[in-house]
Amino acid sequence: MTLPVREVDGGVQFAVKAVPGSSRDRIVGRYGDAIKVAVSAPAEGGRANARICELLAAALAVPAREVAVVAGATHAHKVVQVRGLDRSTVQARLAAEP
Repeated sequence: MTLPVREVDGGVQFAVKAVPGSSRDRIVGRYGDAIKVAVSAPAEGGRANARICELLAAALAVPAREVAVVAGATHAHKVVQVRGLDRSTVQARLAAEP
């Protein structure tokens, strides 16, 4: 089963389950209809969100400025937008993550 990714103007959006304060930064894998991302940054002052964007940008091979949390900034369940990629590219690159 592939990650549900929605195409929007100029990019895509998908759901993320955030786990701040983890022992290490990593993309854990699928979590229902979302991708689970664990980061060591605390959920204070947007630090965890920034690290999630950096981690996803690296996995998707795009600059960090192209990834943003567009919904759920203060919640564990978020929506992330990636500009400049299409649905199939995002799904393939995230599926390749260990």
